[in-house]
Amino acid sequence: MSREMHCKLLISIVAAALFAPVAGADSMAGLAAPAGVLQPVDRVIVHKATRKMELYREGAVVASYKVSLGLVPTGQKQREGDYRTPEGYYRLTRRNAQSDFFLAVQVSYPESTDIVLARRHGWAPGGSIMVHGLPNILKYPRDRYLNNDWTDGCIALSNEDMLDFWLLTGLGTPIEIRP
Repeated sequence: MSREMHCKLLISIVAAALFAPVAGADSMAGLAAPAGVLQPVDRVIVHKATRKMELYREGAVVASYKVSLGLVPTGQKQREGDYRTPEGYYRLTRRNAQSDFFLAVQVSYPESTDIVLARRHGWAPGGSIMVHGLPNILKYPRDRYLNNDWTDGCIALSNEDMLDFWLLTGLGTPIEIRP
C-alpha cells in the first residue's frame, strides 16, 4: 500500500473515531466532536500576501500554517482559468477524502457577488476552489509545492497541515480570504 493510501486509510479511521456522533451533542453536519477530545475551530482566515492560514476558536489563534496559492496570487478571482485565489467571505461546504490531492475541502466560491462580477464581463466565474494537500502523484519534488504558488486558484497545505485542517474544521466553517 502506498504512503498516500495508508494516510487516507488512517485519516478515515481517526475521523470516524473522533467524530462519531455523540448523543445530545450539537451536530457538525452530522459529525460531532466528543467533549474534550477535539474541538473544531469556528473561523479560518487566509492572508494571501503572507501565505498564512490561521484557525481560530473563540477569538484565539489555535493553529497557523504556511499555504501555497494560485499561480496568479494577487487580486480577486474574476473568472474561470485566471489562476487566482478568491478573496472574500466564504464557507467550507464539502469534504473529499478521494480527491486527486491529499484530502480536499471545498470553499463556497462562487458566491452571488462573484457570479455577478463575472457575468458583468461575460465570463464564467469558475468553481471547485478547495483547501487541499499535495497532489497524490507528485510531478515535482515536494519542496517545489511547499515553497511556491502552484494551484489553479486553490489553497494548498502540506499533507501534515492538511490533516490538522481536516480534523479541526467542519462543514459550514467560515473562511475569510484576505488580500
